[in-house]
Amino acid sequence: MSTEAACSHRAAATHPCWARVRRWAVPLLGIVVLGLLLSHAHKVDWAGAWAALQRYPLALLLLTLAVATASHALYGCYDLLARRHVRHGLPRWRSWAIAVTSYAFNLNLGSWVGSIAARARLYARAGLDEASVAQVVTFSVATNWIGYGLLGGTLFAAGAIAPPEDAHLSRGALRALGCAMVLAAFAYLVACHRMQGRCWRVRGREVRLPSARLALMQLAVSVCNWLLMGTAMYLLLGRQVPYATTLGVLLAASIVGVLTPIPAGLGVLEAVYLALLSGRVAQGTLLGAVLAYRALYYLVPLAGGLALYVVLERYASTHPPEATVPGSNPTSR
Repeated sequence: MSTEAACSHRAAATHPCWARVRRWAVPLLGIVVLGLLLSHAHKVDWAGAWAALQRYPLALLLLTLAVATASHALYGCYDLLARRHVRHGLPRWRSWAIAVTSYAFNLNLGSWVGSIAARARLYARAGLDEASVAQVVTFSVATNWIGYGLLGGTLFAAGAIAPPEDAHLSRGALRALGCAMVLAAFAYLVACHRMQGRCWRVRGREVRLPSARLALMQLAVSVCNWLLMGTAMYLLLGRQVPYATTLGVLLAASIVGVLTPIPAGLGVLEAVYLALLSGRVAQGTLLGAVLAYRALYYLVPLAGGLALYVVLERYASTHPPEATVPGSNPTSR
């Protein structure tokens, strides 16, 4: 047997095993993390958190809600940029509404429900073909994370946050990780500039990078969105922590939430903030701010997302597509 054939045989033999391991490992990881969080729940100053929530003035809560609403609205622009890249013919308002709906579902129910299932259903109801839906989802995810990479990488490299002592991650390692994240974001921009117009076949589908101008727009919109998220938390913390530190902790909590398969990252956001800022802010005040953030950025927009979902479904019922909308529709250029 040749070397190539042997490698292919081993890959085919191990793939089902790896699939089974991954299927069970991810839920088990979530259970372990959730168990650890629950085991420490009795140590949390819940009375202090409730008192902190009651002390928030209405004007501050409304201001934070306005910032959160602006962030969700800006996220809708991710799919508007994707529309420009994919060149499908759906109305701009419909693409934006689908993105905002899926984002609300994503935050509260997980990426499989929000970013994938909700988008796939709503775009399919609008008549978009599967290949174009896949490109829109990929483009939107890339938009979110290249902004994260540039912003988070800059803060990590600058030492805006210090890892906890029991994290087994030194300051130097965190700075190195930050530099790698920034380089990855710039590498994406360079690739879009140098490889514009090239196409690749991935699993039978044609994939191409956006133009350099569109990539810069991705980066700008994503960075602004993450900055708005950090602003919401900064306001709720009463400006007791520097903005850069508040944003850095939020970015660290976001990546931990993605790696932990728990819907809405329940307990993860709270745990990261308590671990990284408990020495600077009273525990009750800190937990109250995180709970208020979860209510204003996660739960309230979910109600709006559900309302938008109903509107989109009713519109799809009364305006069925005449045919599948191709991703290369020239009318949307």
